[in-house]
Amino acid sequence: MTESRPGSGGRRGRQARLTVRSQAQQKRARVVWPGLEGGIYKPLSQRDVERIHEGALRILAGVGMGGATPEIIELARAKGLEVTDDQRIRFPAAYIDDVVAGAGRNFILYGRDRAHDLDISGSKVHYGTAGAAVSVPDFETGKYRESRLLDIYDFGRLVDRLPNIHWFGRTVVPTELEGGETMDVNIVYAAAAATQKHVAAGFTCAEGIYAAVQLFDMILGGEGRFAEQPCCSVYCTGVVPPLRYGELSLDVAVAAARVGMPVDFIIAAQAGATAPASLAGALVQTTAEGLGGVALVNLVKPGHPTIFSNWPFASDLRTGSFSGGGPEEALLNAASAQIANFYDLPSGVACSMTDSKLPDAQSGYEKAMTSLLTGLSGANLIHEAAGMQASLLGCSHEALVIDSEMLGNALRAVRGIEVTDETLSVEVIEEVVKGAGHFLGHEQTLTLMETEYIYPDLGDRERPVTWEERGSLDIRARAHERVREILSSHYPEYIDPAVDAKIRDAFDIRLAPEALKPGGGRW
Repeated sequence: MTESRPGSGGRRGRQARLTVRSQAQQKRARVVWPGLEGGIYKPLSQRDVERIHEGALRILAGVGMGGATPEIIELARAKGLEVTDDQRIRFPAAYIDDVVAGAGRNFILYGRDRAHDLDISGSKVHYGTAGAAVSVPDFETGKYRESRLLDIYDFGRLVDRLPNIHWFGRTVVPTELEGGETMDVNIVYAAAAATQKHVAAGFTCAEGIYAAVQLFDMILGGEGRFAEQPCCSVYCTGVVPPLRYGELSLDVAVAAARVGMPVDFIIAAQAGATAPASLAGALVQTTAEGLGGVALVNLVKPGHPTIFSNWPFASDLRTGSFSGGGPEEALLNAASAQIANFYDLPSGVACSMTDSKLPDAQSGYEKAMTSLLTGLSGANLIHEAAGMQASLLGCSHEALVIDSEMLGNALRAVRGIEVTDETLSVEVIEEVVKGAGHFLGHEQTLTLMETEYIYPDLGDRERPVTWEERGSLDIRARAHERVREILSSHYPEYIDPAVDAKIRDAFDIRLAPEALKPGGGRW
């Protein structure tokens, strides 16, 4: 009789493991999934949060928010708010309390495919892309070049196949297009052609919002369908720190509220530059600005789905430039999630904004640290989570696929350890001690193989000799081939050809139809 040895499980044990693993894969068992509950990490004490809240209320009641448009000022006065001689709106503490109490919460960000719906409630965690990078490391040469509209389509196709990136937010700016309705609608079209996950986009004008709704109505099957299933949200950087609204962004936010498009109201003040250098002071200012954003949207449409997206950025105080990969960035955004949870508001933060130009070791440790802390803090939407390089100036194809794998690991940490009578395994331990002496072939091990443990696709766990025999590839090289595999084959037809023709008649779509099909040698 051949004894099974730990480390092998014997031939029959190995075959049993392979069989169970195959069956689990067929059932699409998942170790991690969108909407895992976070909130275990709290960088601030409860009293710290309260003091930041109190400081933000003092700022809003005293300094107030400047830069409001005449329309917003009129709405503010109609609500009895004070508007100073220099046109700053002051928000009393009681008014902000009422806004927070009546704000939209516990809503769904819809995918075009409802399997991709995101439940934005409590401390449910989701990772997605975002950004306005102006450059891309060329896939063949690795040299940075200007980003183009076609890059948005390609990045969207990658995200469509990456399970740990839960929505697709615009990653780059199409530098060949000027801002305005044409650029806005082309960004949305490129994203909609690439994925059926929820889409988020920055809009440069209110007309772009109305055009996007018309486009999605056409894709979804008729007028009014977008209002029933708003599968696109707007990235609205509606504040020019410190404590001023941005006029164009306000017009976008107002238009979005009126057509039923969720507003992701983003605050991106930079500690040491456009916010205080003290981390606590930066949180006070950006919390005030975030509450001012929620208040503004609710002036237009009370209860409208609005995300309290506080992304306090950090500076390298030696130069004053933005630094996205430091521990201060991780702390600030994890604290922002904790503050949003204090208000029970839907939250957005940012992470993975490495300063490295390539997906290298620096990129890895900076991204892993920030994505893990923000996930554990329980942020609903964690933006910039994949692909971004060079302090948000670039977006990398290889980084997207590497980061998706990294985010799977972060989500596994967010999921934590389930302790039940079954998982305590007392009877299993007793059984193994009296029997085989190891757990490799045990039924529990086989059952948990695909639901308790996560395995790398790109990460390497081979022996050095096996790694060398297979070409000594590092993770960038493996990611490069994975990108080529996806983008050479995944050309989804998410827009019906007849509808596409009507869209092209209605709008100036700059992506040629042949670019959305295989062939042409692009990949």
